[in-house]
Amino acid sequence: MPERKMINPVRCLAIALAALSFAPINGSAEDRPLWEAGAGVAVISFPTYRGSDQRKSYLLPAPYIVYRGEVLQISHESVRGLFLKSDHAELDVSMNGSVPVKSNGNQARDGMPDLDPTLEIGPSLNLFLIHSDAKKINLDLRLPVRTVIASDFPRAKQVGWLFQPQLNVDVADLGGVEGLKLGLAAGPLFGDRRYHQYFYGVAPEFATAARPAYNAHGGYAGSQFVGAVSKRFPTYWVGGFMKWDTLNSAAFADSPLVKTKQYFTAGFAISWIFAESKTMVARDR
Repeated sequence: MPERKMINPVRCLAIALAALSFAPINGSAEDRPLWEAGAGVAVISFPTYRGSDQRKSYLLPAPYIVYRGEVLQISHESVRGLFLKSDHAELDVSMNGSVPVKSNGNQARDGMPDLDPTLEIGPSLNLFLIHSDAKKINLDLRLPVRTVIASDFPRAKQVGWLFQPQLNVDVADLGGVEGLKLGLAAGPLFGDRRYHQYFYGVAPEFATAARPAYNAHGGYAGSQFVGAVSKRFPTYWVGGFMKWDTLNSAAFADSPLVKTKQYFTAGFAISWIFAESKTMVARDR
């Protein structure tokens, strides 16, 4: 059952960003409203941190906000700021996040400092590899580089860098069903030593017989494979995703804080749409 706990705004933002990052962006073959607004609920289940064998589940409000501007684009899957765009590539903003971890509630981290929620943000160069004429099937290579900021407010600190190249496939009107979309994404992650140390390092003062001291290294951080399906109905939207994450051969795989090297994450959301713009925009926004 989802946990019933008070969630502060920082935690809500981190959970939302973590959830958004799992869902590939889907295109559409028709002109659409400039903006749409709605609200609903979402449930998401994932490990407390990558490599943890303990999970958390959340039942959260799910606002549905879509804006299809020329520069700023907001969807139920992402927030994007398009700086440059051509027929073959675009440069936008990539965002992600992680949830806070209370060490007294996690067996592997018991007695260690808590992990603050993180915000990941940075530029992403997206290369258009295959785009069908009707924009029904798109294949992109995305190359985001993000700085990682940990904060519980008012304190904040930079804890490293991430590089997450991904192949992304979007299929619109899947199986001939109008509005049914499929998104697939796969790729490795790479982090610097500081980022890996934040999550997987064990300082000597926190070492125990079952948890030896450990200094993490930078480099390969595992791979992720994501599938997402969604459908837009006249008055509501539904969507779900599943992600398989593997830490095999990761630079920190031998950390005593890594308790599992393979796991699934899943989520589902439904939102009712109660308002939309009368102004229509081109399908490529």
